[in-house]
Amino acid sequence: MQRKKKGEKIIFPDGSKLKIGIVVSKYYEDITGSMFNGALGTLEACGVKKKNIFVVPVPGSFEIPFGCNVLIKKKKCDAIVTLGCIIKGETDHDRHIASAIFSGITKLSLDYGVPISLGVINANNLAQAKARSAGDNNKGKDAALAAVEMALIG
Repeated sequence: MQRKKKGEKIIFPDGSKLKIGIVVSKYYEDITGSMFNGALGTLEACGVKKKNIFVVPVPGSFEIPFGCNVLIKKKKCDAIVTLGCIIKGETDHDRHIASAIFSGITKLSLDYGVPISLGVINANNLAQAKARSAGDNNKGKDAALAAVEMALIG
């Protein structure tokens, strides 16, 4: 698999035999919805069958690790895509949420041997989040591609 460089066409890996989970936060739904659509498009381009894509919506980004745990235990996914959005506020609450999410999904991935890609935007403001959830800069696309690539390693 070759990664896309600016101006080059991407070569998608064959994910036709994979079961992929997606955990998507409903908080900042305009951002995560765009990322979700990007992730689905990438999984489709990789040949992942619709019947083998399992989606768990969660209330917010903090709940993403629990959603991953559900997919690991109930659906036996080959990899999981996480999609969420954390925007900095007036306090450092965003850093604590991000740290908990990142630690949680890392632990799950290593404990269960299931790749979990990080598609959680951690932005300073809404404009930055929107820019990272659309077009060629859609982090949902990147997270889905990473999940397929990692699943194929194992």
